[in-house]
Amino acid sequence: MSISEKSAFRKKLVSLILPMTLQNFMFSLVPLADTVMLVSDQDAMSAVSLASQVAFVFNMFCIALASGCSMFAAQFWGKGDKDNIEKIFGYSMKLLIPILAVFFSCTMFLPEGVMRIYTNEPLLIANGIPYLRIASFSYIFMGLSIIYESILKNVGLVKQCTFASTVMVILNVCLNAVFIYGLLGVPKMGASGAALASAIASLTGFIFCIYYMHKKKIVSLKLKNIVRTGIHLRQRYSKYSAPFFLNQITWCLGFTMITVIMGHLGSDAVAANAIVTVIKDIVSAFCYALGAGGAIVVGNELGAGRLDTAKDYGKRIMKLSVVSGLILGILAASTAPLVIKFVNLTPLAEHYLFIMILMCSYYILGRSINSTTIGGIFSAGGDTKFGFICDTVTMWAFIVPVGAIAAFVFKLPVLVVYFLLNLDEIVKLPVVIARYRQFKWVKNIVNDMEADEE
Repeated sequence: MSISEKSAFRKKLVSLILPMTLQNFMFSLVPLADTVMLVSDQDAMSAVSLASQVAFVFNMFCIALASGCSMFAAQFWGKGDKDNIEKIFGYSMKLLIPILAVFFSCTMFLPEGVMRIYTNEPLLIANGIPYLRIASFSYIFMGLSIIYESILKNVGLVKQCTFASTVMVILNVCLNAVFIYGLLGVPKMGASGAALASAIASLTGFIFCIYYMHKKKIVSLKLKNIVRTGIHLRQRYSKYSAPFFLNQITWCLGFTMITVIMGHLGSDAVAANAIVTVIKDIVSAFCYALGAGGAIVVGNELGAGRLDTAKDYGKRIMKLSVVSGLILGILAASTAPLVIKFVNLTPLAEHYLFIMILMCSYYILGRSINSTTIGGIFSAGGDTKFGFICDTVTMWAFIVPVGAIAAFVFKLPVLVVYFLLNLDEIVKLPVVIARYRQFKWVKNIVNDMEADEE
C-alpha cells in the first residue's frame, strides 16, 4: 500500500470512527444519567437497570436488522448502486414492523411478567412495571431510528447522525432531571420519569433521521420497497443476513440470561452489576465504532471489487482493535477508586462493584477484538455463519450453563460467578483469530446482483 493509499485509509477510517465513537459515548450516557440520578434510591436504580434489559434485547434485534442492511448498503455504495440501497432499506423496514409490535405489546400489556423474568424481588418488580409501560413507546421510535441511521452512515452522513444523537442524549439527560426530580413544576415521577425522558428523546432522534433523509435526497423510503421485494434480493439478504441476525439474537439472549442470573443473586449484586455495565458501555464506545467503521471501509472496497485493498484494510483494523483493547481495558480498571467515591451503595455492594470494575480489564480487551472482527470485518464480507456458530456455542454451551450451575447448584460467591459469566469474550478469542487468518471474509457479495423486479 502506497503512502497516499495509507493516508486515504486513515482519513476515511477516522472520519467514520470519531463521530461513531462520540455517538456511542453519548448513548452510553443515558443509562449513566439514569444510574446517577437514581443512585440515592438503590431499589429504583436496580429496577431500572433490570427493566432496561428489555431495551437492550430490543436494540439487539434492531441492530441485527440494521447490520444486515448496512452489510449490503456498504457494498452497494462502493459499487455505486443507489437503487438497491433503497430496496434494502425498504425490506429492512418491512422486517422491523413485527419486532416493534411484539416488544410494544409485551412491555405495555405484560410488564409484570417481563420483570419476573429478570428478578423475583417484589420491590424491584413494582418499580419496574410503570417504567416498562412508559418505555414501550420509546421502542417504536428507537427501532425506526436504528434502521434509518444504518443507511445514513453508509452514504456518508455519519456526522449528521452523530449530531442528532448528541441532541437526543442531551435532551434525554435534561428531561431525566425534570421528570425524575419533578423540576419546573412537573410532578416528581422517579424511575418512571427516566422512561418518559427516553420516549421523548427517541421521538426527537427519529425526527432528525427523517429530516436528514429528506434533505440530502440520496436515498428514499418508498412504499413499494416495503410492500414488494424482489425474490433475488430476498434470497441474497437471507443468505448473508440471517446468520448475523441469529448471531445477534442468541448472543443477546445469552447476555440477558447473565443478567437474569445476577438478578437472582440479591439486590447488592444487581446494583453493582448495573453500575459496572454502564462503565463497560462507556469504555467500549470506541470498540463498537471501530467495528462499525471497519465494516463500512472494508465493505466499500469489497463492493468495488478491490479485494486486496479490503484485505489490507482488515489487517490494519485488526491490529488497531488489539491496541485499543489493551488501552481501554486498563482505563476501565483504573476508574474503580473514583467510581466508589461517587456511589451511594451498601458496603457489600461497593465491595462487589470495586472487584467487578477491575475484572473489566480482560473483558474489554476481548470485546474490542471480537466486536471489531466478528461484527465488523467478517460481516463486511458476508462471513456471518462463523459468528453465529462461535457466539452460540460460547454463550449457550459454556457461559450460561457454567454460570447457572456455579450460582444455583454450587452456590459459589457472587464475585466468582461474575468472573465466570464474563469469560465469553476471552474463551472465543483463539477461534476468532484463527478464522480471521483464513481470509474467508474477503468476498464481494453484491457482484452482478440483478435489479429486483418491480
